Amino acid sequence: MALAPDRLGPTICIGEILAEVVATTVGSGFAEPIPMLGPFPSGAPTSFIVQCSRIGGSAAMIGAVGDDAFGQLNIDRMTREGVDVSGVNIDPDLPTGTAFVRYRPDGTRDFVFNLWTSAAGRLAWTDAVDAVVSRAGHLHVGGTLLGVPALWSMVECAAQRVRARGGTVSFDPNMRKELQSDRETAARVSAMLAMTDLLLPSGEELFLAAEMPQQNGEEQAIKHLFSLGISEIVTKRGAQGSTAYQVAGDATHAPAFVVEEIDPTGAGDCFGGAYVATRRLGMPVDQALIYANAAGARNVTRRGPMEGAGTQGELDAFMAGTERVTCST
Repeated sequence: MALAPDRLGPTICIGEILAEVVATTVGSGFAEPIPMLGPFPSGAPTSFIVQCSRIGGSAAMIGAVGDDAFGQLNIDRMTREGVDVSGVNIDPDLPTGTAFVRYRPDGTRDFVFNLWTSAAGRLAWTDAVDAVVSRAGHLHVGGTLLGVPALWSMVECAAQRVRARGGTVSFDPNMRKELQSDRETAARVSAMLAMTDLLLPSGEELFLAAEMPQQNGEEQAIKHLFSLGISEIVTKRGAQGSTAYQVAGDATHAPAFVVEEIDPTGAGDCFGGAYVATRRLGMPVDQALIYANAAGARNVTRRGPMEGAGTQGELDAFMAGTERVTCST
């Protein structure tokens, strides 16, 4: 099944809207004062939807921010990028969520989040949210929401509503150690997979979603996930590029672009936003993969989780001037 066309209605995201502050020194943790840079507009779904809009897709965001400067930072950015923010609630009592990030010498990251005790955690279904969902053509969901019962109920309802009108659903498991799943969350992941048309895992997330060890191999994991009703799986491989698997076709691989990485945060979200938007705009899989790789690669060359999100023209220029990895997986 192809993703629902853009003309059916906008791609929508439900999820966290954050202000992010990034350490400018490499090290472990936040035990002592260190130089920081920010705030940047942030949140995985926010980065996704901004990239979706920048590349030409119609896009809308459902989330919540505080009545503060960090909230306005995000609303202003999304508005400038053409994202419909009518579904973003401004909470008069709770602050906008925040994320503090520091990179370790091995390339991994330390995060300190204030997500679900911020305005993001009190997001509720309102008339404005209902109006956005009622006209949506595609819903994108990130895995962080599945650990919050109240937000899961919103996601489940929105997915059912979007699919009922002929729309489609994409799911990025986005599984991090800071947001470990318990049994209830694992059950929600299973329910989410049953409503998913396009799965966008990174690394071991493919095997976590399939509930099998990596030793079983990608082929078995993908076969199992297709048996759940998923029609397309796109694995994000970072410097190794990306691969798309379709239930009715062969695998398609696109090599990565060679760039100097400045900040990897948001790369996968920009990849996903570009892939979903281009597929909904009618691009074939192989071309959409190239644009998605370019979006992710361009984003890591800027500091900030969405500061490298590109328009189609910017990505065309980036692709024309950037070397690609010659080997494939």
